[in-house]
Amino acid sequence: MIRGVSFDLWDTIVIDDSDELDRAKLGLRTKHDERRFLLQQALPLRQTAEVDAACDSVDVEFRHAWKVEYCNWTVDFRLRRVFEKLGEVPQEEALAKAVYGWEVMELNHAPRLIDGAEQAISELASRYQLAICSDAIVSPGKVLRQLLEKHGLKKYFSSFAYSDEVGRSKPHRSMFDVAAAGLNLPVDQMVHIGDRHSNDVEGPHAIGMKAILFTASRDADKAGHSADALCEKYSDLANIIDDLAKQ
Repeated sequence: MIRGVSFDLWDTIVIDDSDELDRAKLGLRTKHDERRFLLQQALPLRQTAEVDAACDSVDVEFRHAWKVEYCNWTVDFRLRRVFEKLGEVPQEEALAKAVYGWEVMELNHAPRLIDGAEQAISELASRYQLAICSDAIVSPGKVLRQLLEKHGLKKYFSSFAYSDEVGRSKPHRSMFDVAAAGLNLPVDQMVHIGDRHSNDVEGPHAIGMKAILFTASRDADKAGHSADALCEKYSDLANIIDDLAKQ
């Protein structure tokens, strides 16, 4: 029996980095370059190359924590590590400004919804409880809630598991446990939908959830998948979940 559905966010509801197109049209820096610029403003006495090198080093550490240890650093923690690398003591107001700029960047110029997302999510919400279960690598959960609100989707979800709030990243079971607990459901009555096989299929399967691999925006993991179902477009999703619920 399936009573609850959890969704990944990036490349499952919104198209990751689709906001870069809008930034380019407006003549803005890429998100990568703007984040570096914001941090450089908080370190005005250091050379750009020094700040970039420290950022590069911290990025490596961050990716290891995220992908290997399944831990999620907050933006504040991440930027403080840059200051530590440089042997600098942050001026708190300047640091807070940089952190804020990093966090809201994808809200100010929002990534696009995947075609059909709103209609499908609305339909599913009429007969299943819905949750978000998503890594929050730069934009934190508090901002991603606003992003869903901006797209008119937040009202359909009753539970939110964001990695910066949980403290763990997918596929760690804590993420799926929090999503299910927010719906007051056992994990074996849940199905998770996402685009990454390791995170969104193997992670749920390891704790008894069903999983759907979603490929409308990103299909790199399509070959050889072990998901309970494959969904290539939102117009098929409700029927796929209904079929799984009958099994």
